[in-house]
Amino acid sequence: MTFPLLDDWLPGNDVLERPQMILSTVSNGAPDARTVLLTERDDEGLYFHTDSRSRKVADIAANPAVALTFLWPGFTRQLVVQGLASVAPASEQAAAFERRSPYLKQLAWLNSPEFAQLPLASRVAQWAAFDVPADPPPTWIGFLVRPTRLTFWTSNAEAASRRDEYSLVDGQWVLSYLAG
Repeated sequence: MTFPLLDDWLPGNDVLERPQMILSTVSNGAPDARTVLLTERDDEGLYFHTDSRSRKVADIAANPAVALTFLWPGFTRQLVVQGLASVAPASEQAAAFERRSPYLKQLAWLNSPEFAQLPLASRVAQWAAFDVPADPPPTWIGFLVRPTRLTFWTSNAEAASRRDEYSLVDGQWVLSYLAG
């Protein structure tokens, strides 16, 4: 999957600060959305990582169809990726954890339902006292989203904007132009 626009719009994997994206899933027949980080991307698709006990993981297990939405400041651009999510290879998950910042590694270890139930003072104290292990927690999981549709939107103050939409049809990418 090579799209020059993805190269132009999304940072390379070597950029430490990762972009935020909205991950949309289907939860008990209703849409659900939350913000996650784009961990990396390659020719297979886009990756994110999370806790295996989260609702989003249960949603994906029940229905792997997802959407990823990127929104740029000032509402100048938007990228929506629709695709199918699958568990990323173990080697990719380990490498992704290794590249995380110390804060995000600690978050992977402590961001649990049990930790969330603690009062703020207890969470602050436990956070400060925690020594982050080198390896990921056993609940660490990564997903690869293989796109089936990519929709690029750019604002245009001089004319009506439009969306450039690439859809995977019979193994080939088909470009359509849609009203903005």
